[in-house]
Amino acid sequence: MITRHVDHLRVQRRLAERTLAMYGDAFKRLQALCEQHKLALTDVHPHHVRGWTARLHAQGLGPRSIAITLAAWRGLYKWLGREGLVQVNPVDGVKPPKAAKPLPKALSVDHAVALADHQPDADDIAASPAAQTRREHEAPWLHARDHAMIELLYSSGLRSAELLGLDAAASNDAKGWIDMQAAEAHVLGKGSKRRLVPVGQAAMKALTAWLDARASLTPPTCDALFISRLGGRLTPMQLRNRLKQLAQQAGLPTHVHPHMLRHSFASHLLQSSSDLRAVQELLGHAHISTTQVYTKLDFQHLAKIYDAAHPRAKRQRDKP
Repeated sequence: MITRHVDHLRVQRRLAERTLAMYGDAFKRLQALCEQHKLALTDVHPHHVRGWTARLHAQGLGPRSIAITLAAWRGLYKWLGREGLVQVNPVDGVKPPKAAKPLPKALSVDHAVALADHQPDADDIAASPAAQTRREHEAPWLHARDHAMIELLYSSGLRSAELLGLDAAASNDAKGWIDMQAAEAHVLGKGSKRRLVPVGQAAMKALTAWLDARASLTPPTCDALFISRLGGRLTPMQLRNRLKQLAQQAGLPTHVHPHMLRHSFASHLLQSSSDLRAVQELLGHAHISTTQVYTKLDFQHLAKIYDAAHPRAKRQRDKP
């Protein structure tokens, strides 16, 4: 029956060879399980499939592989149903285990500070992509803008859309702005929710320098706080590419994107304060469960310190 079904998938459904190979592995698992339980394919019931799914997961088969396995089995029993060989599809309603969400990547404190403090030198300019003009390479305002953006992303944990949505001055139409007197960022976050975020001293100093430089660059019609070389509002792609380039110039060993600075802000704040609720408010998370992922990052940091410093950890690690 399985051979006929595979032929159907190859000829009628025209599945790719790679998919057929994965389905073939799934059918081998099904045959092995049926043999172990002395069951015919047509005698399998939902409780068998649920038990086998749990068993495969316990044996180390990943959620994605289990999902593919169940999809193959479900298709097989659907075909058997059309052939009149089974009345009920035993795989219907059986769901694979949820895949664990990868932890957000954060910079170390040293790397975050190195990025914020980096100033391009002649070697950086020579290594810059040829697509950028010499005028851009040599423009002091570019460093002032980049420095202000990095400081603000790291000191306030803004999303890239929140950062790029900032205007240079408050107005009824502004999505966000910086209150320079109060050292606060007014931002429009997800779900059109507004929030106030404190801005650190280093970021305020960088913003002041950028506003001074911006005054002589920006056309009167542009409200954006952060502008491109052509004078318009900086785009997410431009921000991402620029940050990647600056991280490479600063010698950071990892690919850096804007959201990584937000992750770094949250992780480093938790390492210092352990106030999860405060971090939730600063990040603008609607649910505390979204913020709790950063406690795992904090634990990873503590585990690294333990492995490096604790005598028991050293002793265990040094064993041959």
